This record gives sequence, C-alpha cells and structure tokens, in this order.
Amino acid sequence: MKYYWIVLTALALTASAAQAQTTPAATPPAATKAPLSASQRKAAEELLAATNSEKNLTESIDRMLAVQIEQNPGMKAVEPEMRAYLNKYMSWNAMKEDMVQLYAREFSEKELKELAKFYQTSIGRKTIEKMPQLMAASMEIGQRRMQEHLPELQQAIAEKMKTQAPTDVK
Repeated sequence: MKYYWIVLTALALTASAAQAQTTPAATPPAATKAPLSASQRKAAEELLAATNSEKNLTESIDRMLAVQIEQNPGMKAVEPEMRAYLNKYMSWNAMKEDMVQLYAREFSEKELKELAKFYQTSIGRKTIEKMPQLMAASMEIGQRRMQEHLPELQQAIAEKMKTQAPTDVK
C-alpha cells in the first residue's frame, strides 16, 4: 500500500507540473510540429524569459514536493528519487524546447511580443511573482477537496462494481 501511494504521488506531481505548463493532450507531438521562424522562436523565448518560466518551474517543483512531504511525511525517504525524476523530465532544460513550441503555436509573433511587454509592467511582474504560490495553493485546495470527498467516489465505484457483471478472462 505504501508503494501504491508513492507511485500515485509521483504521478500526481508530474501530472500537476505538466498540466500547469501545457495545453490539452490533443496537442500534436513534437515530431509533427511545423518549424518556427527565427523571429517567432525569438518572440516565444523572450516571453518565456520575461515570465521567469525557468525560475517558476523550478520553484513549482520544489513547492509540490514540499506539500507532498508535509501531507505525507513518509515521502521524505523518497524525496531524492522524486526530485531526480522531476529534474530529469520536468526541469527547464528538459522542457524548454517544448515550451517554446507551445507558446509559438498558441500565440502569433505579435501576441508574444505584447505579452512579453505586459509581463515587464509592474502588474505583469506581480503576476509572475504570485503565480507559483497561487498554483501551489490551488493544488492544495484541489488535493484537500479530493481527500474530503474520496469516500463518495469510493462508494460510487463500489456500488457500480456490485451491479456490473463479472467479465470473462480468456
């Protein structure tokens, strides 16, 4: 059971981090993306720099791990493995190209430049500074709600399983 919770937590961490930084799964894989123009790439990179994406991603990973360990102190024993895994697959170095492609695909060059300009204003800077805390707090709210209402889901699943005919395994 402990192993199950460790795996579940690791999956939740990676899914949360990925969801915070990506669009829905319908997005085409990297291999099918059209090449970006140099100016489109530069605009996307400038927006990502203006939004402190690298720093925010690192801080988000740190906060997610801290929250998980706070909620389940037994996770402290596997923190190095979880951190190594997240750093390998969710770090800025691992995700930068995908992020450039994502933003360049979702916004025109002009929009990217306008967004970068906004994030250089005082309210834009404040938004960037607050976003990691807001994301962490949002995740905590979601996790708390799931935990509070988990018995309802478990009951619904148990009732469904009672009424469902067993399937033959061949």
